[in-house]
Amino acid sequence: MDRQDGAMGGQSGERRPLLEKEPSDARWTQFIFSGRKVACGAILLVEIFERLAFFGIVSNLVLYLNSYLFNWGGPQSSQTALLFLGASYVLSPLGGWLADAYLGRYWTILASLLLYLVAACMLPATASDDIRPYLCGAMPEIDIIPRSCNSSSGCDTQPHSHYCSPIMYTGLLLLALGISSVKANVTSFGADQVTDRGPEATRRFFNWFYWCINIGAILALLLVAFIQQNVNFLIGYAIPAISVALALLIFLLAAPYFITKPPTGSRIPAMVRASLASCWRSRRGTPDQTTHNRVGDLPPVVGDPEDRTEEDAAHRSEAKASIKVLCKIMPVLLSLIPYWMVYFQMQSTYYLQGLHLRLPNLFSTQNTSSSSSKDESYRIPEAWLLMANVIVLLVLIPLKDRFIDPFLMRRNLFPSALKRMALGMFFGLTSVFVAGILETERLLYVQQGLVVNQTIGRDVYFAASLPIWWQIPQYLLIGISEIFASIPGLEFAYSEAPKSMQAVIMGLFFGISGVGSLLGSGLLSLLSLPSTGWMYCPKDYGNINKCHMDFYFFLLGGIQAVTLLVFVLISVNYERKERNACRLCVNEGNGST
Repeated sequence: MDRQDGAMGGQSGERRPLLEKEPSDARWTQFIFSGRKVACGAILLVEIFERLAFFGIVSNLVLYLNSYLFNWGGPQSSQTALLFLGASYVLSPLGGWLADAYLGRYWTILASLLLYLVAACMLPATASDDIRPYLCGAMPEIDIIPRSCNSSSGCDTQPHSHYCSPIMYTGLLLLALGISSVKANVTSFGADQVTDRGPEATRRFFNWFYWCINIGAILALLLVAFIQQNVNFLIGYAIPAISVALALLIFLLAAPYFITKPPTGSRIPAMVRASLASCWRSRRGTPDQTTHNRVGDLPPVVGDPEDRTEEDAAHRSEAKASIKVLCKIMPVLLSLIPYWMVYFQMQSTYYLQGLHLRLPNLFSTQNTSSSSSKDESYRIPEAWLLMANVIVLLVLIPLKDRFIDPFLMRRNLFPSALKRMALGMFFGLTSVFVAGILETERLLYVQQGLVVNQTIGRDVYFAASLPIWWQIPQYLLIGISEIFASIPGLEFAYSEAPKSMQAVIMGLFFGISGVGSLLGSGLLSLLSLPSTGWMYCPKDYGNINKCHMDFYFFLLGGIQAVTLLVFVLISVNYERKERNACRLCVNEGNGST
């Protein structure tokens, strides 16, 4: 397409910036983002602020719900965090479909950021002592239980209600809608800015995009998590709302520099009709050769014209091809579900485990003026352990992008995306097993009476005297797994998707990861039933010292181990079919010449 036609809109409706310049150097691959730096930079900044908001919301969500403000139990708080994380991903296909069918990626991202901003204001509102009673009413007396009842001698407590749960669940659902829609579209929208520069540009963009995700995460953990745990939740949850506002402003200001593509129309109805037609032909016993020659034909129905236009036939043929692509890639994406079940423990049960390990003090000082000394120091935010995961990503992604990947490519040793994903699943497996071993050791400390009463905010946790630093290996391992599973997964989903369905397929990728989080929450809920018992500990209100979360971790590890073997078989079969298809294309090309 001519550049001027593209800038003015053209017949395709694609819009390119008028001031865009091509790289003047013949070796333009050295300057692979030349002419696109403003657009790419804006997308990366939007992602930094959006991820700062997301991690600022989710990193202390368990502590927020478990605190005196709401008094939700530990397992229930973890389940809610997993549900929120799951919804933030599983709703992504909806945003992808909306972009592909109606609005386009630019307008979908804009609308999603607006919804994100409105919903993000719910959390500081519920954290305010003045506003919360108007939204949630007064806390029921049954929920106002002294934290001293958590001691090992303890008092018998009754099951508590989920105070303010309608407002919290509604607000978190709206947040999940905004987050998931941004997630489904901003990745592919960013890749659209460089996709015409070739697969190397796309690969490098995904590397730096993921790097920026973790810049936002580390800012949230260093600043927001500290304020939430040691100052108050009102300020701590106001910062994410401000971050979303900044992301929205940057996205609006950079609009003239973006390459925007119009919606291509939904292929889903055509795919459904093609699938029904295939089933109908199978039932009628139509020969394969006939169906091959008439890939898009539907069975004759009342009112359906017998002769279809060439355009209609082309759309149906494209729908048939899209179904074939989905049938190829869906087994790969679905086999990642147990990995995501493990991955999202990082922000839920790993966090809950950390609250029950000894947290060191920052600037440790004690007020000894009275007979009972009172600790007035700030504690290390438990969410800071997530930085072990983030630092691994911040260090290894540029290292891979600049040195390791080019080194392997020059020697034809660079593994395929599927092989890298399998390696990531293995590291995730080791992470959850390490967490299970640590939890077993933590419970031994508790049983031997080696516990400390540590105050976090205004709440007391009865933690094992084992230092929290023992959690670092499981966070490091999950970070390494993310590099090898999530980044190649994004690359695989984007590269294998038909152009007309890229946003939907990217949404499916994130949606399937959300299914993993929801299944992890469902499994945790199942294990919290009185008849099951592993995570049922009502007399240990607010703590998990009478639960068996180690069994939960080992169960997740066993599920992941079995699925890893299945994934290896699926990926080997997939790559074998791809090689055979390549050989067929080469042979046909040689025959035509």
